[in-house]
Amino acid sequence: SFSDSPLYTQTAPSSSSPFYDATPSSESDIATSVNSQPVAVATAGAGSGAAAAGGGRFIIQGSYMLGGGDGGGGQSYSSPNSRAPPATVQWLLENYEGAEGVSLPRCTLYYHYLLHCQEQKLEPVNAASFGKLIRSVFMGLRTRRLGTRGNSKYHYYGLRIKSGSPLIRLMDEQQHMAMRQQPFSQKSRIKPLQKAQGIASGMAGGASQLQGAALSDISAQVHQYQQFMEASKPLQDFVEMDLEGQTLPNGIVLEQLKAFQTLYREHCEAILDVMVNLQFTLVEMLWKSFWRFSQSVDAEHTESEKRLPRSCLVALCKFEPVLHWTRACDNLLYQTLVEILIPDVLRPIPSALTQAIRNFAKSLENWLTGAMMNIPEEMVRIKVVCIGSFSQTLRRYTSLNHLAQAARAVLQNTAQINQMLSDLNRVDFTNVQEQASWVCQCEDRVVQQLEQDFKATLQQQNSLEQWATWLDSVVSQVLKPYEQNLAALPKAAKVFLLNWSFYSSMVIRDLTLRSAASFGSFHLIRLLYDEYMYYLIEHRVAKAKGETPIAVMGEGPGTADQRKQQQRHQPRVPRDTPLKMTKDTFWTEMVLEKSKRSYLCQM
Repeated sequence: SFSDSPLYTQTAPSSSSPFYDATPSSESDIATSVNSQPVAVATAGAGSGAAAAGGGRFIIQGSYMLGGGDGGGGQSYSSPNSRAPPATVQWLLENYEGAEGVSLPRCTLYYHYLLHCQEQKLEPVNAASFGKLIRSVFMGLRTRRLGTRGNSKYHYYGLRIKSGSPLIRLMDEQQHMAMRQQPFSQKSRIKPLQKAQGIASGMAGGASQLQGAALSDISAQVHQYQQFMEASKPLQDFVEMDLEGQTLPNGIVLEQLKAFQTLYREHCEAILDVMVNLQFTLVEMLWKSFWRFSQSVDAEHTESEKRLPRSCLVALCKFEPVLHWTRACDNLLYQTLVEILIPDVLRPIPSALTQAIRNFAKSLENWLTGAMMNIPEEMVRIKVVCIGSFSQTLRRYTSLNHLAQAARAVLQNTAQINQMLSDLNRVDFTNVQEQASWVCQCEDRVVQQLEQDFKATLQQQNSLEQWATWLDSVVSQVLKPYEQNLAALPKAAKVFLLNWSFYSSMVIRDLTLRSAASFGSFHLIRLLYDEYMYYLIEHRVAKAKGETPIAVMGEGPGTADQRKQQQRHQPRVPRDTPLKMTKDTFWTEMVLEKSKRSYLCQM
C-alpha cells in the first residue's frame, strides 16, 4: 500500500533523450516522465540498458526506474495497474544484453517470457505489451524482418542472450528434445544444430543462419501450435516382411535383414519425433544419416556400420520383399504424420503453421533424392512415389483448410446467404440436367434430390460442419450400391467425382452468364465442396481397400518426373501423318458453335 505523502513528483523532463539523469533531492522525490503508461519500479544492477545517475539510480523514460549501486539497490515499487512485475524486468536484465550486429527472433524472446511466467506463477501479457516492455528496458532496439521470401520473421536487432544465461541451454535442449531416444547412428544430425544455436543466442546472420532462424521460429512456438495438432498419436506397428519364398541376396544373412528392419523402425520414429516438434529441416538430415549420404565412415557412423554395413544396406535395397515392406512402412508413417499435423481439415489452423507445412511439403522430394544419391534406383523409386503422395496430401489438405476458413465466413453471413438463394432460384436446372445427362448419365431423380437438399441446407443457414455432414451423406448414398463390390468401388467413386465436378461447373456457368451478384460466393463454395468431396472419396476408397489414403494416392501416375518418363515411351504421331480436318469433323464443329451462339442469344 502507498502512503498519503506522494512518492513521485510529476515533473516533466527537461531533455528529450530516451533516458535522463535524475538528481533526487530526497529519497522520495524522484523526477520521472509523465505519460499514460503505468509506473513500475524494479531493482536491477547498474549498466543494464540505461545510464546510471547519481548514486546508482537511473530512470527509463515512460515506465521503469531501476536502482542499483549504493544502498543495495533500494526498495522496489509497482503500481496496481502495472502489467510487468519487477521480477520480469530483473529477469530480462539478467538474461539478455544489447550488442551490435546481432539479432534475436521476437517469437523466441516471447516464448522465453512465457516460460518465465510459468515458473514464477505470473500472468503473462500479450505479445504487443511485451514488446513495449522490451523497448522500455533495452533502449534503441530496432526491428528487422529476416528470412527467405514467404518465411521471414521479425527480429530484434541489437539484442542477444547472455553467454552465461540458462536460456542457451534451454534452446539446446529444445532442439535436441526429439533425439534423446534415438540410436547412436542418428546423432550425426546434431552437427548442423550447433550452427543453429548461434541463431538462438543472437549470433550474426548469414544464408545458412537465416534457414536456422526460420527453424528456431517454428520450433520455439511448438507449445503454441501443438493444440492444433494430434501430437500424442503413436506410430503403429509395422507389418511383417513376407519373403515370398525368395532366398536372401548373396552375402546377406537373416540377422542383417532383421537389423535393417530394426534400424528402419528407429529411423521412422526419429522422423515422427522431429515432426511432432515442428523441426522440419531435420528430416533431410535424418535421411542423409540413415542412407549413408557420406561415403566416409567416421566415428559417428561406426555403430551403424557394426549393426548393418553399407554394402549390406545397398544389397538389401535391391531385394524385392524389402522394397514391398519399405513401401508399406512409408505409407503408414506418412499417414500418421498427416493425421498429426492436420487432424481435422475443417478446423482453423494458424497461417504460420500452414505456411510452414506447405514449405516443408515443397522441399520433400528434393531432400529425399539428394540424400539417396548412392542408393539403388529400385529403392529410390519406391521412396519417391511415397514421398510424392505425402507431399501432395499435405498441400491439398492445407489448401482445403484455407478454403474452409474462407467459406465459413460466407456461410455465416445472412445477407450473402439470401443473395445466393435468390440467384440459385433463377438457375434453370432442367436445362442443366438436359445438357449434362449426355455426359454424366445420372438419374434425374438423384439430381433433383441433390438440388432440393442443397437449397434446403442453404436456406437453413447451416454451419460448415453441418454442410460437411450433408456432403458425407451424399457420398454414402452414391456409393452404397458398391459397398459389397470392392473391385467396382474405386471406379464408381472416380466417376462420381467427375460427375459432381461437371454438374457444379454447369451451375457456375449459368450463374456467370446471368451475372449473378453472388457469383464470388458460389465460386468459393464450389471450390471447397469439390476439394472436400475429393477428401471424402479418398478416405472411403482407402477404408474399403484396407489401406491408407496415402497408399491409395500412390497408385496414381506418380510424380511429375515419372509422368514425363512415361510420355517418352508413348507412341508419337509420324511427321508425315496428315492432320487435316475431315468434312464430318468440320460440320460437327460448326453445329456445336451454332448451338452455343443460339444458347447465348436466348440468355
